[in-house]
Amino acid sequence: MVRTVELLLDETADLAVREAWRRLADAGLPSQARHRSPTNSPHLTLAACGELTAPMRWELADVAAALPLPVRFTGVIRFERPTSVLAWALDLDPALAGLHRRVWEAVASDSPPATLNPFHEPGRWSPHVTLGRSRQAGAFAGRRIPRLLPAPPLSVRLTTLRSYDTDTGTAEVLEPRP
Repeated sequence: MVRTVELLLDETADLAVREAWRRLADAGLPSQARHRSPTNSPHLTLAACGELTAPMRWELADVAAALPLPVRFTGVIRFERPTSVLAWALDLDPALAGLHRRVWEAVASDSPPATLNPFHEPGRWSPHVTLGRSRQAGAFAGRRIPRLLPAPPLSVRLTTLRSYDTDTGTAEVLEPRP
């Protein structure tokens, strides 16, 4: 079982990402548009763990209270680890770095270290919103991707903290404490 902790985008950014997904799919490239789950939304993954315990939820409620958070896209980025990923990168400014650190510390404080994804660790984490993913190495190499995609919006707001459960396929909004 894996539970992710994610941030959802404001409506304008969400629509821009979905347009990029559509253009990739129309070009026959790997695209998140092909994932038909009702929980498939453009998002920024902050961390993943085995379960969300009560102490984690307490800390994450404070993170949710800090939203919305303004951020900005910086352009297209590609990863090869072990899947091929095409994404829009986000500027890791001090506010986003601080919010991410708070989420990481909440999750790491009550999780066995072996269950944490090291790519989410502060200092290694690269904030991005996935546009397409493939198990085929180099799926996006040698393509004219930047011309194919719309320009990402310059200003974005991260609006909602949620968790996705990979076992049940359900998403849960993580609310601030009342």
